[in-house]
Amino acid sequence: MQKYDGPIYNNAAQIFNHNFFWLGLKSNGEGKPYGEIKKKIEESFISFENFKEQFTKEASSHFGSGWIWLVIKEHKLKIYQGHDAECPIKHQIGHPILALGKGKEKIKHNKT
Repeated sequence: MQKYDGPIYNNAAQIFNHNFFWLGLKSNGEGKPYGEIKKKIEESFISFENFKEQFTKEASSHFGSGWIWLVIKEHKLKIYQGHDAECPIKHQIGHPILALGKGKEKIKHNKT
């Protein structure tokens, strides 16, 4: 995927992005991380609550359609915004851990 652009890349990336998103969902999940991912979140974001706040802020401020990612690179987690079909693998931003799709049909931020 790293060496392609245009329609081939866009379609391959959207397939990857959507599959990664859907495979990351779990019914009856407990909502809080545990084990190694919890440790990494606390090392990178101080707390799970702080991570949620930062991830939500990134997603809310993202203009247009795209993806918000939690990635790991060199043992550190970070949040990455990709526009349209962009995914972190293409630019070697890091290995994806969590994906959130953002677009007209996806998220509506409700302040009520």
